[in-house]
Amino acid sequence: MRLLSIVDLLFLLLEKRKQPMHVGGLFLFEQPEDADPDYVLSLVQQMQSSKTPPTFPFNQVLHNLAYWEVDEDFDVEHHLRHIALPKPARVRELLAYISKEHGRLLDRARPLWECHIIEGIEPESEGRPKRFGLYFKIHHSLVDGVAAMRLVQKSLSQSPNETITLPLWALMMRHRYQLETILPPKRTFGAIVKDQLKTAKPVVSELAKSLSQGSDSNFVRTTQAPASILNQSISSSRRFTAGSFDLERFKRVAKNLNVSINDVVLAICSGALRQYLESMNELPKEPLIAWVPYSMRKDESAAGNQFAFILCNLGTHLDSPLERLKLVHNSMNDGKSRFGRMTQSEVINYSLVSYSWEFVNVLTSIYPKKQAFNLIISNVPGSKKKLYWNGSELRALYPASILFNGQAMNITLASYLDRIEFGIVACSKTLPKVQNMLKLLEDELVQFEQVCHEIETGVRE
Repeated sequence: MRLLSIVDLLFLLLEKRKQPMHVGGLFLFEQPEDADPDYVLSLVQQMQSSKTPPTFPFNQVLHNLAYWEVDEDFDVEHHLRHIALPKPARVRELLAYISKEHGRLLDRARPLWECHIIEGIEPESEGRPKRFGLYFKIHHSLVDGVAAMRLVQKSLSQSPNETITLPLWALMMRHRYQLETILPPKRTFGAIVKDQLKTAKPVVSELAKSLSQGSDSNFVRTTQAPASILNQSISSSRRFTAGSFDLERFKRVAKNLNVSINDVVLAICSGALRQYLESMNELPKEPLIAWVPYSMRKDESAAGNQFAFILCNLGTHLDSPLERLKLVHNSMNDGKSRFGRMTQSEVINYSLVSYSWEFVNVLTSIYPKKQAFNLIISNVPGSKKKLYWNGSELRALYPASILFNGQAMNITLASYLDRIEFGIVACSKTLPKVQNMLKLLEDELVQFEQVCHEIETGVRE
């Protein structure tokens, strides 16, 4: 039995029919060149027939919104889906399937996750081996984005020759000698209360400092986000779109402009959003504000939620890409500096207090026309080494995250090898042509590359 943390409980309380609180990911695999015609079917049958029970966190079922307990009546048929897309199945048809499934709620009477194996996807290019997809979704009360990525890495292999006979949800059996580092520590209710009380004084002190920063242009207030088309009431319908970019392009821009890669990512998202909203005559006069998750995970665990949020000024009211980047860089540094003065528990509690009115808003819609932020933009670190599943190479992974009522778009990206993989989720009934965002991201990146070229050739200082 494991007690729910405050953050875990919050995700469960926030969940509604039109506001599912699960995160997910689409993983594209390329089959071995010598794969049999029934290669994917064999993988599925192997998982279906396995007698190995699920391990943490895949064996956890919710009990009375108070704690997690082991599911003693696990039914693999409820969690594992095997489908074949109708031919010809291009990426468009694959994303349409993920969009539909990402809008469906998970069953709280069972462990909160699903695994979909998807066949029928056309090869990446002519002459390439066949591909198949894995879409996995798991409730945000069980894991955060960093933990979810670690679960993926630990369930796959770094060797194309290793045969994995255990199902993905029994991955802890492969790491049974590392359980102390993978599992979060068990904590008593008394220990949790004691830890929370210890944060009171430093959190109050930091909140007071934040109030005194009202005139600081780098400090983003929770009342600063403007009204926009992004902040309408949402439905349960989802549109998922995804694309890959070379990581080296972002590194080059970051190096030339003396900022972090994450700053560059946020600035490029800012420019793409500016173009997207301008195309609909919906660009607010005031800058959009992004809620950027900040990982507080200091260990190698792969479960639970250990993160806080920084409010980032995206500078979408500015025409100059460099001026937008400067605003992004300064507001992110302000948030990181503030969190750097606090412990993990203090940061989480500071965030809960600072954004408490927004949590009430999402729960009750008391202030439907006022939001603390306009959208979430999240960057999750992935594997720097190639990953395989029984000889199939993982070619791409695209994260799919959550939407809140009043925030109709979420941009999440994950690094894998030498690429950055973008996964954009939006309410399909609220925002049109979200797929255009991928081209707009490319356009913005090209603009920054042109600036870098001018710096490298001495045209610009």
